[in-house]
This record gives sequence, structure tokens and C-alpha cells, in this order.
Amino acid sequence: MLETTIAAIRPADEAAMAAARELHGRLTKPAGSLGALEELSVRLAGLAGVCPPPLPEPAAVAIFAGDHGVHAQGVSPWPQEVTAQMIGNFLAGGAVVNAFARQAGASVTVVDVGVATPLPTDPAALDPAVLDSAVLDPVSGLAVDPVVLDPAVPRLVVSSVRRGTGDLTVTAAMTRDEALAAVRTGIRIADELIDAGAGILLTGDMGIGNTTPAAVLIAAFTGADPLDTTGRGTGVDDPTYARKVAVVRAALARHTPDPADPLGVLAAVGGLEHAALAGLILRAAARRTPVLLDGVIAVSAALAAAAFAPDAVCAMVAGHRSAEPGATVALRHLGLDPLIDLGLRLGEGTGALLALPVVTGAVRVLHEVATFDSAGVAEK
Repeated sequence: MLETTIAAIRPADEAAMAAARELHGRLTKPAGSLGALEELSVRLAGLAGVCPPPLPEPAAVAIFAGDHGVHAQGVSPWPQEVTAQMIGNFLAGGAVVNAFARQAGASVTVVDVGVATPLPTDPAALDPAVLDSAVLDPVSGLAVDPVVLDPAVPRLVVSSVRRGTGDLTVTAAMTRDEALAAVRTGIRIADELIDAGAGILLTGDMGIGNTTPAAVLIAAFTGADPLDTTGRGTGVDDPTYARKVAVVRAALARHTPDPADPLGVLAAVGGLEHAALAGLILRAAARRTPVLLDGVIAVSAALAAAAFAPDAVCAMVAGHRSAEPGATVALRHLGLDPLIDLGLRLGEGTGALLALPVVTGAVRVLHEVATFDSAGVAEK
């Protein structure tokens, strides 16, 4: 599945990009007056292979959740049980991501790919609409009912590879087979959402302690110093931050991850949600569907996706600049400029959702704005 996905990823269509630039030159506006929106629409035309590209709608948020053995090193003040508790909050519609998704008309799919503690919500107690969309295959753990992209009803998929990763300071986070299984989960979720009609995928994540493996991944793929890739996550104090940087250094020293072996990097120092997000991004690229990246977890996974298939970057849109410093390091390495910068560091997919109208607007211009000829407006 991974090999065929990578083989299907192609470079941007240069003819479609040229057509988009030419069309921009004929629209009733000064050339270049929409700034970065113009280049964004050109990139999306190149991804789709047609000008104008399809409108990026409906939108589907995929929140991958997992826990981390490195939590034992004291890198987060939050108890690990919060990961499972927040899944309950997502399914109840009470999280920030739910509020932003309702505003954007985006569906929310929550995927347990490696949560350590039992979920607080018994599927039998879920709202019937949620339960109907959470019927699981007994082998794969994936939903088997037809997927409906319903912004009003968050959907649960249980596809747990293992109950949390190992402590990356003392052992590999997971085996290569486990990392591959998580990547495949992301690939399958992308297929589900795109087959259900999604025109754009948005990355989401949940996992107490997951900014620590993200910092290790970013350092591993970019060669940056851990001081530049490690942030304060949920707002740790100075002693905890110093410990967190030391943990990142220790993980790099123990595993010496090779960026030419992205599966090996994910297995050694990544998280299950990072691996699943990499799979989601790769499959979106293979299916010529844009994927709107959220914060530092998403961009660390995007580095892995780009290491698997450099042309996967064509499908990536950077939603926002996370306050986590590693996000800026990763975006620079990927050559992506974020659409908004609001100092966010929540995760969940919140920054991507706030950036979604910008992406839609960039494409809508090519669909709906009149040309000088059609509007009878004189050019300079």
C-alpha cells in the first residue's frame, strides 16, 4: 500500500500552473494584487492538473490520536489520560476544533491509532449518529459503513496499532512494522474521506507529550539543533523545557536516525499519530487532493512524507505558523509559507481550520472573477 501510494505521486502539472498564471493576468484586478493567494491558486492548479482547480470543499479534518512513552521523562505537565479524555470531548463536540469545524462546515474524524488508556466513551453510549458511523471491521479496526462527511456529527475510528509508543530515550518508539501499520492507517483514512467526497483534507492530532517526538523528527530530517526544534508545548516551565531539550538530544544520540530512511526515523523517534499523518499526506498527494497542514505535529509528519516522496510537497498547504519553533524550521525545509500567523499552539487541527477560508478564496477567484474582456473593463 505504501509503495503503490508513493509510486502514484507525481510532480505538479506545469501546463495547468501556466494556465492559472495566465488567467490571473486577465482577471479584473491589478497583476499580483492578491499576493500569496495567487501563487497558492497556481500551486493548487498544478496539483489538480487543471485550471481552475476544483473548489477545496467539502473539508474533512482527520485527528489522529496516540500516546508516548517519553511522557515518563517528565516532558509534559499533563497526565497521559488526557489524550483519551480529549477524544471523548471531540466526540461530544466540545473542543476548540469542533467549534472551528462547525464554523467552517468541516467534518471531524477522530482516529485512535495508539492511545494508551481506554477511551472514556463506550461506543454503545455514543449518540446513534456517531455509533452508526463507527461500526468497525474486526480485523482492520476501520469503519466499514459508508462514510458520511457530516459537520454535525464527529466520527470515531478505532485503528490502534499499539497502546502508546516506547520511551524513545531508552528504546525505539515502535518497530518498523508498527510504524508501517500506522502509515497505512493514514493512507486508508485519506482514501475513506476522499471517496466520501472530501475536496481537501485537514490534519489534526492529539497526544499528550507529542511535541517531544515532533522536535526529534524535525531535528532528524532537517539537521537543526534541538534548541531550535524544541518548544514549550503546552506551556512548560524553564526546568521542564531544559529537560525536554535534553530528552531530544538523548533520543538523537541513541538512535542516530537516518533521514534517507523515513520509516526507520518514524519507528525510532516518532509517534503513531505522526506516522499516520505522514500516510494521510502521502495518499492525498497521490490522489491529487490538497492537504492543509496544522501545526508542529503536522509539519513534522510532513517532513517524513516529503522524505518518502519529495513531490508530496505539491499537495501541502501550510495553514499557519505554530508558536512552536520547530514548526518554522520544518516549514523552511519544506519551502512552505504559512497562510496565517496567530501565535497558535493548540493542535487538534485548529490552525488549519482557521486558514481554510483563505484556501477556498484563492481558488474561488479563478472560478468566479470576471476577466477584463468579459466584464468590459479597460486594461491599463
